[in-house]
Amino acid sequence: MKKILIGTHNRGKFKEIAHLISKKYKKLSPISLKIKSPKETGKTFISNSRLKVKFFSKFVDYAVISDDSGLCIEALNNRPGIYSARLAKKYGSFHKAMQIILKQMKTKKNRNAVFVSSLSYKNKNGKITSVEAKLKGKISYKILGKNGFGYDPIFIPLKNSFTFGQMKKNKKIKMDHRFLAFAKLKKKIKIL
Repeated sequence: MKKILIGTHNRGKFKEIAHLISKKYKKLSPISLKIKSPKETGKTFISNSRLKVKFFSKFVDYAVISDDSGLCIEALNNRPGIYSARLAKKYGSFHKAMQIILKQMKTKKNRNAVFVSSLSYKNKNGKITSVEAKLKGKISYKILGKNGFGYDPIFIPLKNSFTFGQMKKNKKIKMDHRFLAFAKLKKKIKIL
């Protein structure tokens, strides 16, 4: 069975990416291999996903896939953006980070937001393929739903009236930013 390392310490992300990859692969996590996370020093989602895939591939001799993703809110100058996970770390949880964001959004009329996902795949020969996808939506007025992870409970995708946090997992997983990025990646490498 072919192996693939899914380069993330975020259990929610690991589950989503693992679900998208073919059952022909044995999916491994850096946690199970006791590999720490690299410092994210990139200035874009793509540079961070490439940085992660290069880092994790130093520890294994098979394919690696890494994701960098985040929430960009128009009225907040596209923040938290690449700092999405770091904002949650700073305040102790995603729940606290969402409360801070909703407070900042209180006086804003513009609720437009975009979820961005960049995926980088490195094959065992060292070739890296990167893609990026965006999903437009709006920021809700309160935290809604217990499903998903991260900022899912405050993001309402376009043409929907529910947040990702309120959606059933099998619906969300077939339309979110990571799904869109994975579809692009699959077209380029055709083996996942």
